[in-house]
Amino acid sequence: MSARRGTVPVRGYGLTPWSRALVDVAEGRFAGDGIQPSVEHHKITKARRYFRDRHVHRLTIGTGRITSSVEGSQLDPFGVTIEIRTVDTATVATLLRAADGVTEVMSLARGDQPSTVGELLLPTESADIAGDCTCPDVSGRCIHVLSTLYEVAAEVDRSPNILLKVMGTSLPELLDAIEELTPSRTESTSAGAAPAGESSDDENAYTPPQIDFYGTGATAPPLPSPPRMNPLTDLDGAALRAALRTSGVAPGDIAEAVDELGDLYDRIIDE
Repeated sequence: MSARRGTVPVRGYGLTPWSRALVDVAEGRFAGDGIQPSVEHHKITKARRYFRDRHVHRLTIGTGRITSSVEGSQLDPFGVTIEIRTVDTATVATLLRAADGVTEVMSLARGDQPSTVGELLLPTESADIAGDCTCPDVSGRCIHVLSTLYEVAAEVDRSPNILLKVMGTSLPELLDAIEELTPSRTESTSAGAAPAGESSDDENAYTPPQIDFYGTGATAPPLPSPPRMNPLTDLDGAALRAALRTSGVAPGDIAEAVDELGDLYDRIIDE
């Protein structure tokens, strides 16, 4: 069913923890702490509009490299190339074992975005993302680069495997690397066996299992870190447009009003 004339569908991105963290780094907010972005607000606002109006075409997401073609202010679209610092799969697997995060890897198959895995994969600073565009803006964070990164964030919302791909790894590769770090049963038995010709002093001793029924010796889990939310993308688009029309906003100005609300919300949480 086609949308009614005068209505504008509201597209969303940054709806999941990994996607939101990627957007925060792209805008210079750094890991979702909500600080003042280093990218100018007018660029963010216009890039959101480009994303919403589907100005980004031919999006290609590869290992450490993203390309797209973005409709802009000129007749010909601008070409965007983004290079992202990739990770070493073996190093990530080692750090996951050290952080007891191996079990979290399996949750990726269910579409989850575990925090421990995300912390080891996601870019952490603006220098990790290098943008280049054929437009006159040479800052590396033009509206065309930003709108392309918003499209990537929307893809991460749909599937966490997109982030693994762009960061240079995959779920099978992570599982293989973790398996290589796991000692085999033969090695474990050999390491614990007594030397030949000698018998262990505790060979015939029985040690009852120690069961902590009440969890008195357990380590408390860390407090949750709620992801930074964007209420505009959580609202029902039709209800939001109806509320704006009721408040006196002309139908042709609704799209701009939505962008201004998003900019206002960012300013409120920054303060």
